Amino acid sequence: MTKDWYNQFTQIRVDRFLFLLISILLLFVIRPFLEGFIGIRMLLDVLFSLILFSGIFAISRKNYHLIIGLVIGLPAFVIRWSTHFVERPSLMLAGHGFMILFFAYTIIILLSYLFREDEVTADVIMCAVCVYFFIGFMWSLVFSVLESLQPGSFRFGPGLAANVLNFIYYSFVTQTTLGYGDITPVTPPARNLSLLEAIIGQLYIAVLIARLVGTHIAQSPKKLSQ
Repeated sequence: MTKDWYNQFTQIRVDRFLFLLISILLLFVIRPFLEGFIGIRMLLDVLFSLILFSGIFAISRKNYHLIIGLVIGLPAFVIRWSTHFVERPSLMLAGHGFMILFFAYTIIILLSYLFREDEVTADVIMCAVCVYFFIGFMWSLVFSVLESLQPGSFRFGPGLAANVLNFIYYSFVTQTTLGYGDITPVTPPARNLSLLEAIIGQLYIAVLIARLVGTHIAQSPKKLSQ
């Protein structure tokens, strides 16, 4: 798998993982400063749409990956934006379901790329970071769906509500095992899912570091012999 794309007209390198990583970081860096200017729900959907299409671009080196990504991603895009015109909880749940499938599929494709590469490059590192973020996004939607199906699964602190934005916050707090306690899982499904995400988050970091270190050690003699 080649690492870079070049625009055939300008010959400018387009790094798909850098583009995806920038799209993800915009959600955390830009969003807090724009909340007072446009609706938070509209802003969140714009940023999620950017991440979605960046993710499709990142996995589109093979045609069937692109096709499957579009089959899963486009319904998620259409449903999310249609909820601005049709207020139905079932429609929101369907959108979350497609987004969960999209994140899960993208994670699998990116992981397969990571563990096939035999050289540690900036491309590989950015891909690994994107996977970590995608795991957090996927779990945030899982928690949101759980709260919609079983209201009261989570206890929210003062000033917090059961929305996707707060579940993104809760998901990454859980994944990094910070555990601030302002959002707490109450029911057994919520507790078990939160525990599972915390375990996956720590295992991912441990396995990834071992993989990257092993790959770097293996590639060092090759570089010295060149």
